[in-house]
Amino acid sequence: MQASLVSSVLVTFLLCSQTTKVMAMESKKDMALFGGSEKWNADDWTSSDDRVRGGKSQSYLECSPENPVARFYGNLDITTLGGAGFASQRTRKDVAWDLSAYEGIRLVVTKSESKHYTFNVKDTLLPLDPDTGREQASISYEYDFQIPENATVSKKGEFFIPWDSFNATYRGRVKEDAPKLNTTSIKQLSVMMRSFFGTQEGAFSLSIESISASNSRTKETFAIGGSNEKRGLPIHDSRLYNGASPLTLQRAVLMCFGVCAVGAVVYFSSRKELRSFYTKIWK
Repeated sequence: MQASLVSSVLVTFLLCSQTTKVMAMESKKDMALFGGSEKWNADDWTSSDDRVRGGKSQSYLECSPENPVARFYGNLDITTLGGAGFASQRTRKDVAWDLSAYEGIRLVVTKSESKHYTFNVKDTLLPLDPDTGREQASISYEYDFQIPENATVSKKGEFFIPWDSFNATYRGRVKEDAPKLNTTSIKQLSVMMRSFFGTQEGAFSLSIESISASNSRTKETFAIGGSNEKRGLPIHDSRLYNGASPLTLQRAVLMCFGVCAVGAVVYFSSRKELRSFYTKIWK
């Protein structure tokens, strides 16, 4: 009897703990990295273009603390490097974000041509090259995405990138043996426009309202292009977005019902066993 009661109580405890953990994670507010409560500042970003390899592409990030939207723009040249080319803006903050409490990155964009972009994160930065003073290449975790053509200031595109959807690359090539992204120490973010083997070039412009760490997901998905094997970027009309997953409440209620049901079984089972136990004693 005691073993059965203890095991039942243990199961109930584990279910309660898991429910609390899931509810706490899903109810956790987004952590603003750039935009929103963390105002955009041009000093936080710097260009990283193919000019370091002899190319002629150029990128800029137009932003200020007074403007809630930053504009990533420039020109992608692919003729100089024979079909290749890239233009990007990366963070220059000396910081290590611990984003392990979140499931991924959420971007809010307001305006763009229908072109493919790449969002990158790094958990390791090497010392500057002593000869050139430039950043040395290290493993980058990349995600390719395309902005919907109907994204406008009045109808924002919001989408979520799970951590496990980032592909590890080194100098633009997939690195199969790369370690898993260390989300406890994210040291750099960047947004990039590249040629994708000569398929796009010329002027580009992407308006970004915010970049944040998030647990938010939606039912809607937006199939993106690029080389990523994993598809399905949740994207939705921001006018319908309330800052939390629409499944959170439903899952929490179901979990609570499950815990209560197990608790009831434990309670009535223990009472039945106790009655049986006392009956045997008094006989």
